[in-house]
Amino acid sequence: MKKHRECLQKILLVFLLFDTRLQAISATEKYPSYSYVFSEFDVDESYIYNVDFVSFIEKNEKRLKSFYDNSLKRGKEILPTMQGLLITDRVSDLFIYLSMVESGFSSSVISPKKAVGLWQFMPATARQYNLTVCDSYDERCDTRSSTTAAINYLNKLYKQFGKWYLAAMAYNCGEGCVKKAIKKAGTDDLEVLIDKQAKYLPYETRNYIKKILLVAMIGENAALNIGSFGGDDGFETGTAKVEVSGYTKFKEIAKLLKMKTSELLKLNKKIKDGVVTDDKSSYTITIPVDKIFAFYLRYKFPDNNRSNKSYLLSHNVTLGETIESIAKKYFANEEEIRIANHLEDDFLELGQFLTIPVSRQTFENIEIKANIKSNKEIITK
Repeated sequence: MKKHRECLQKILLVFLLFDTRLQAISATEKYPSYSYVFSEFDVDESYIYNVDFVSFIEKNEKRLKSFYDNSLKRGKEILPTMQGLLITDRVSDLFIYLSMVESGFSSSVISPKKAVGLWQFMPATARQYNLTVCDSYDERCDTRSSTTAAINYLNKLYKQFGKWYLAAMAYNCGEGCVKKAIKKAGTDDLEVLIDKQAKYLPYETRNYIKKILLVAMIGENAALNIGSFGGDDGFETGTAKVEVSGYTKFKEIAKLLKMKTSELLKLNKKIKDGVVTDDKSSYTITIPVDKIFAFYLRYKFPDNNRSNKSYLLSHNVTLGETIESIAKKYFANEEEIRIANHLEDDFLELGQFLTIPVSRQTFENIEIKANIKSNKEIITK
């Protein structure tokens, strides 16, 4: 009887391990963006097979997909500003998902511990990073100021810990907490630090990093429209067309976009030897759509007579709008709008999300109006 029970236990264990492995494989199929997300947070790719993380995905993906959609609607006016600041200050734009998890992109949200704003700064930390916190004005609610402070704080944490996932967890529970956890665990390995049995870190922080990774995977899947590739090159969706000058080296573009040259070349098979010819002043190339913010912020067209738009706004199409009317509204160029959004014709759908390349003056004017509106809402509340 004892041997029979032991045999059943072994069969059950094998079944559970096999089932977990199948769930992990399902996760890689559902979220092929995990590889990119993990690399940006310095997480080893093998973590996608972690039993606890697989279980976390199964239990929370439906709820977090809804949370992602609602947050995106709430933050559509401020996202270009936040992503632009992250990209230009040596922090991956995927840290936008840390802000999403912190606040759902609500600038007026207040936590039970009195943390405020898009990045949920406590008063003391806010003042440490030069944010004004007083009864009449709170810079934690200002998009540009709070994001700049968060970038400085995250860069400081990365310099201290050397890995972005450690910086993210320290942002949540504090530097001292992460230091103690690493010392106690004897390693800074993510799987060990957030092991639910060992409890080196608080429950909230263990879930916090998993939540950021999952929301980022959901978001990057959505940005790239992964899972519905098609066409001759296999990359017809999830891409955007941009202009570069003649004799542009793909190695340089790939470096600007923080991606491998080989990946960029796969999207541009007609380009030989990784160099655009110089028989024309400009060429249209294909890049991943999630890299479009990085491209417009970093790439400088060498032709000084060309109007290089390096600021981006988001726009949801309303009834009766056309590319021409939208371009006039933002003092933008119609062709640049088509290129930025990979539009093959001028047909627009109601509610369609567009990225609008604009001048710095237009960008700052709209941002000022958005911040005034946000501050008025806070005062009213």
